[in-house]
Amino acid sequence: MASTLTAAVSLPSSKSSSTRTSIVFSERTSFNKRNSYSRNDSISGRLVFIRAQVTTEAPATPTKVEKHSKKNEEGVIVNKYRPKDPYIGKCLLNTKITGDDAPGETWHMVFSTEGEIPYREGQSIGVIPEGVDKNGKPHKLRLYSIASSAIGDFGDSKTVSLCVKRLVYTNDQGEIVKGVCSNFLCDLKPGTDLKLTGPVGKEMLMPKDPNATVIMLGTGTGIAPFRSFLWKMFFEKHDDYKFNGLAWLFLGVPTSSSLLYKEEFEKMKEKAPDNFRLDFAVSREQTNEKGEKMYIQTRMAQYAEELWELLKKDNTFVYMCGLKGMEKGIDDIMLSLAAKEGIDWLVYKKQLKKAEQWNVEVY
Repeated sequence: MASTLTAAVSLPSSKSSSTRTSIVFSERTSFNKRNSYSRNDSISGRLVFIRAQVTTEAPATPTKVEKHSKKNEEGVIVNKYRPKDPYIGKCLLNTKITGDDAPGETWHMVFSTEGEIPYREGQSIGVIPEGVDKNGKPHKLRLYSIASSAIGDFGDSKTVSLCVKRLVYTNDQGEIVKGVCSNFLCDLKPGTDLKLTGPVGKEMLMPKDPNATVIMLGTGTGIAPFRSFLWKMFFEKHDDYKFNGLAWLFLGVPTSSSLLYKEEFEKMKEKAPDNFRLDFAVSREQTNEKGEKMYIQTRMAQYAEELWELLKKDNTFVYMCGLKGMEKGIDDIMLSLAAKEGIDWLVYKKQLKKAEQWNVEVY
């Protein structure tokens, strides 16, 4: 049965006029997803009439759609420790993992938590470096992606690991500048205490589905969350989780001496050749068939069609972590692939993000 709503709204003729609103309902009206609206605005008069024609069989009660996350969010803890009340951990191990000829140093470090910072793969922790800034105030925390699985490198759920590059650069005045927190961390000696906060973040959590395709795109220390994923997938045994899907890692670095955790990843590939694919992009040493430097997007372009087909599936999850510049290069690849099928990539990417299948943490 059709029911009609007519609303007459009196609008002011000038900014100084008062507004009067009168709404007349001809009969009880209900709305549902099949509503159709037609609008006829009369500018000549002071009244704007909005007429809605609604067809319905019975009054509909709006229902709230419950969102079910595709990620393993259940029981995730955030901000257990804050800057005003940090956890005091202890450095257990700190070792350089890049070659002496690498452009910059990267260190792998393990801190004790005694199980007091219960994090998940894909989360981050905060570090408050010792000392004060130029204004005499305590240094603010810096966030770092966690590089270990939830049970830690020692398998006892009592440690957390980070992958940190020492920041040293020359400013416009020719002065050498050292990053406060990265140098504090890279110089830590085993046995030294440090202030930790967190854990934080849900953007990079692993998908629930153990049969998912997980595509990981990392540059430099952006490898950290993916190391945590891959340890859980291939180095550990869990009663409630066994990875049976496809994990595909793309890692971009400037030189082969900068490849982080290379031996670990190659061991994983030996253990699970059907479930793990590994591709390195070494920009200063490798080129493609056109002679172009091999950045992460250049390497991905070699598998463009295959990657596009995977992105059409609802159990494919893409994770991106590292330098912000790589995001545009990856967009450029996908723009042309999507366009071949008449798809607007930027719109499609928004849909993937909404479905938690496109996850980005860049800096």
